[in-house]
Amino acid sequence: MSTTRTALPAASAAHPAARSGLIPITVTGVLWGTTGVAVQLLRDGTGLSPVSIGFHRLAIAALVLLACTAGRLPTMVAALRAAPVPLLLTGVGLGLYQALYFAAVAWAGVSVATIVSLGLAPVLAAAWESAHARRLPGPLRLGTLVAAVAGLVLITSATEHPGAAAPAPLLGLLAAAGSGLGYAVTTLISRQVSQRTAPMTLTTISTVVGALTLAPFALVAGVSVPVRLDTVALLLHLGVVTTALAYALFYAGLRTTPGSVAAVLTLLEPLTAAALAVALLHEPLPLPVIVGGVLLLTAVAATYLAPHRADTA
Repeated sequence: MSTTRTALPAASAAHPAARSGLIPITVTGVLWGTTGVAVQLLRDGTGLSPVSIGFHRLAIAALVLLACTAGRLPTMVAALRAAPVPLLLTGVGLGLYQALYFAAVAWAGVSVATIVSLGLAPVLAAAWESAHARRLPGPLRLGTLVAAVAGLVLITSATEHPGAAAPAPLLGLLAAAGSGLGYAVTTLISRQVSQRTAPMTLTTISTVVGALTLAPFALVAGVSVPVRLDTVALLLHLGVVTTALAYALFYAGLRTTPGSVAAVLTLLEPLTAAALAVALLHEPLPLPVIVGGVLLLTAVAATYLAPHRADTA
């Protein structure tokens, strides 16, 4: 095509920006990885359902972000007027894919829910981007996807507790697939929105809408929380660190990072969760977790070393 010669220098110029976008998304994956331990401690101490914890997580994030952006209310209103549908879809998707993931965990177990939902997202995002660009993914992109998903399967399968109940495996599988689809679609939509909306504005709107989306489910399950120092600290960690801060970094990184690459980098979440479980909960470190961790880190390293190659056919 006649545009090839002019496109190459532009791509080269974008390499530093592309690589800088990987950093906040990598940090996001690590921050999300602390969610599992916090949720486990919170459930043990309060008996809250996962959906209720998800609601509190989004609601706290929304309140903190609204307080931090109180002076930017006109900016948020303008952003909503400029792109109401994608912004609302981002928020609704944020709430729904979390609710579906929690349902998948309850019906089919952590292993199925995590492998299907997190593993499906980068594959679907890469397929959509390839179809949209009308070209096949390059060998580096395919290799990165295979290594990342294989690492996810090894880590999650090895860290599943033996005897975990699966009362409705088919429903759980469908819910996990819905969660993965929702995560992929939401990531792709939010990437487009992030090109013209400030990360803080996008994070604030999406968490508010996400909390409102989860509110009916949480009210049915119960939202009362005992006011104790450890409970408040865990809820603040989930709301401020793993949601408000993490999603602000995620949306900032999406400005220069394709959705499929972002979905691969956030697979550091289960690796971080496994590492914390070993360090804090004294769980064993089986060989599959080590091999899976190496595969995931190799995929991440390949993305950092050649972000432009991972981005093209």
